Parts: sequence; structure tokens; C-alpha cells
Amino acid sequence: MSRILAISDIHGHVEGVKILLEMAKYDPKSDKLFLLGDFIDRRPFTWSSIEYIIELTEKGADAILGNTDCFYKKKKNGYINKKLLPRSTIKFIESLPLYIEYEDFLFVHAGIRPGFPLHLQSFKDLTDIREPFWKTAYPFSKFVVFGHTPTEKMGAKPGEIWMGPGMLGIDTGAKHHYRLTLVNLTEYISYSISTNPKHLYKDLRISYFK
Repeated sequence: MSRILAISDIHGHVEGVKILLEMAKYDPKSDKLFLLGDFIDRRPFTWSSIEYIIELTEKGADAILGNTDCFYKKKKNGYINKKLLPRSTIKFIESLPLYIEYEDFLFVHAGIRPGFPLHLQSFKDLTDIREPFWKTAYPFSKFVVFGHTPTEKMGAKPGEIWMGPGMLGIDTGAKHHYRLTLVNLTEYISYSISTNPKHLYKDLRISYFK
């Protein structure tokens, strides 16, 4: 059976991703995997993570751009941080789309601005929007799966996914030492793993949602 899977806001936790994909018995030949951005950030230990993301896309996964993936464009101490990343990594990041529509789903890093069609959404809308998106009281034309805002800030328990009208938030706070989560959107299953340094990549959990 072909399944639709998604994960967001990895922030360098590649080993956790590998464990979650194994838990879910991910098969790139039959499953569709979406990677929703924020693969890296300013912390140097995260930078090599993009190599694994590239490997996943070469095997069939689809990736979109997150706001922290673009940190190298920011000026710091008078120079451009592009010097800190290999050219191949930058080329891959710059090739990533801002959203993907697939069947009844819209995959995007941060969300979309209500009232505007997709082609009029700005880069900042799609990679950085927060409350104006997820506080919207009406559903969009497609079910929106997004990351960017840690789910606890939207009212979920720390480390758990968040559901709103026509939308699903899956940034369960991996960067903030909570959990990294992979969702199976076909069978409504979430697989998560701790990113707390005290029990890193342990405390595996499987739960169901709908």
C-alpha cells in the first residue's frame, strides 16, 4: 500500500530521522515522503545534515524550503555566510520549492496567508508566517501540513502534533529538546522520538490521530 509520509524541522537530527523511517518501515519505492524544511540552522553541527536530505530526495522524497535553511544568506560580521557551506549544498537549497501540492494535501514549511492564492504568497508568508495562518477559523482548499511553529506554542502538549481546521502542525520541537515526529497521513499514525540530550533518540512512541 502506498503511503504519504511527512516530517519537518529536523534541525540536524538526522539519526532521529533514520530511526523514525525505520520504525515506519519506509519504502521509497512505494511510499511518498515529504520533507518540510528547516533541515539545518546556524548551529554548525546541523550543516552536514543536508547531505542526508539530498540522499533521500535522490531516492524519491520531495523537499521544500524552510526559513533556517537560508541562514547562509544573512550577513554576519560583515561577510556572507555562504562561505560556511559547500557550493553543492547551497545549490540544492536554492533549488527547493516553497510548497508542494500533492493529492488533497498542501505541504508548506510555515503556512499560507489567508485570502491570497498560492501564486501571490510571498517568500516570508510561506517560510515564516505564524498566528495569522494557524489561528484562521476556516479550512483552506486543501489540507495543509506544516512545521515552523513548535506545536506547544499552538496549544498542543510538548512533543505532540497539533490539529486545526484543515491543517496539521508537525514541528514537535526537535530543536527545543522535545521530540521529532514523522506522520503517516494515509493511516493517521505518528512516530516520534526524543531529542532531549538526556535520552537522545530514545523513548520511541507511536500514536494515532484523525
